[in-house]
Amino acid sequence: MIQTVGVIGAGQMGQGIAQVLACASINVCLVDLAQQALDSALLTTSSSVAKLQEKGKLNSATNPLPFIQTSTDMQLLADCDLVIEAVTEDEMTKRTIFESLNQICRPDAILASNTSSISIGRLAAIVDQPERMIGVHFMNPVPLMPLIEVIEAKQTSTESVAAVQQLAERIEKTAVVVKDRPAFVLNRILLPTINEAIRVVEEGTASAEQVDQIMTLGAGFPMGPLALADMIGLDTCLSILDLMFVELKDSRYLPAPLLREQVVAGRLGKKSGEGFYQYA
Repeated sequence: MIQTVGVIGAGQMGQGIAQVLACASINVCLVDLAQQALDSALLTTSSSVAKLQEKGKLNSATNPLPFIQTSTDMQLLADCDLVIEAVTEDEMTKRTIFESLNQICRPDAILASNTSSISIGRLAAIVDQPERMIGVHFMNPVPLMPLIEVIEAKQTSTESVAAVQQLAERIEKTAVVVKDRPAFVLNRILLPTINEAIRVVEEGTASAEQVDQIMTLGAGFPMGPLALADMIGLDTCLSILDLMFVELKDSRYLPAPLLREQVVAGRLGKKSGEGFYQYA
């Protein structure tokens, strides 16, 4: 059974993953290059748990902070049973991390990426025991979203898949195992929808607000596609679409020019304070 989990990256996704693990009394080793990011992650965890408990959305009464150990040194991950990489959606950055983990971690430790689009098989080729490599795509916001998209590469062992499925049960998530294909399942379907919504705004058919109103009230979406794009990060949306277009050679995945314009201008969505909407 997985007892200790390493998480690399203390940003929004890494912090959320660490939080749900710690709330299930699982020991977490949270690593980031910046001490400030680690400190911020602990503060966010504390306030997030308090809000969830106040709203009755958290079954556990466990204080997660004693279960989270932080460091700027990746050596902290040496004895982890599972290490989840949750950094920026850039393949070269991830490759560098897994090259390091290949040297630091135990040979029986499972290595996982929280990538939303990058090939698990290519990452598996970096490590000496490729059968331990797996994808664990958590949804944002992690504490609230019940799904983990588990990506099984050709190299991934059935033991690695089973261990991740058992972990998902412990943190009250549903693990759906899919094959290693470009952008997997969720983003293969979601990103073209977001891209088309951006094209509708770009051509002047409707405003962002109107598009989201139509899709929430008319199609039953819990959140409009453009508000969702802002929450995901427009830079992340662009990188996923670029990757899908290169991998699949299909014009459906060619990013809308307006999306690229937003990213170039630094309007990345909620995290930058402005995207298709303004944020305080």
